[in-house]
Amino acid sequence: MDLRLADLAARDRYKLLTSLVVPRPIAFVTSQDADGLVNAAPYSFFNVFSDEPPLVVIGIGRRAGGALKDTARNIEAKGEFVINLVDEELAAAMNVAAVDFPPETSEPGPAGLGLAASIVVRPPRIAEAPAALECRNHTTLVIGTDHRLVVGEVLAVHVRDGLVDPGTLRIDFDAYRPVGRLFANLYCSTRDAFELVRENYAQWRRRTGGE
Repeated sequence: MDLRLADLAARDRYKLLTSLVVPRPIAFVTSQDADGLVNAAPYSFFNVFSDEPPLVVIGIGRRAGGALKDTARNIEAKGEFVINLVDEELAAAMNVAAVDFPPETSEPGPAGLGLAASIVVRPPRIAEAPAALECRNHTTLVIGTDHRLVVGEVLAVHVRDGLVDPGTLRIDFDAYRPVGRLFANLYCSTRDAFELVRENYAQWRRRTGGE
């Protein structure tokens, strides 16, 4: 099957792409409005982008009625946010925060989540998150009328005790159980991992006798 995306309706492009590009990490973003109200919302159009400078990217659409989402509005106004990583224990509460609450509702409340102070930025982080990235807005690209691509510079990282070796900075994946977004209402765990060792060209030639 060959498909030209220009021939598909927007809802079908979304369905196709989000079903194929999986699993996707989840950015559970906390931000604050001008009055200090904390907003928390999950986004799966998210990934790390570079290490020098340390950048992450988030794609944020609009609400169904066309209004700007609270996260995008807060980042635009204040320039700071926190990306909270989602593990198996946090997944259910993250899903509650995805409810389309009115703007005056602070999602951590109905989701039963606590907040902890950040060390560099003003918005707090989710206390229960296994890791959190404090970010400053580096660049925001407005794409079309419905989407914003937010590039955030990571200024500080919080990691739950026991997840990272302080000497090597290696993650203990027996203790860290992040979840990924699939499509529709489906998510996945990372329990079924396997290893592929990346070879350089000389190693590949020795192993295969290839030219």
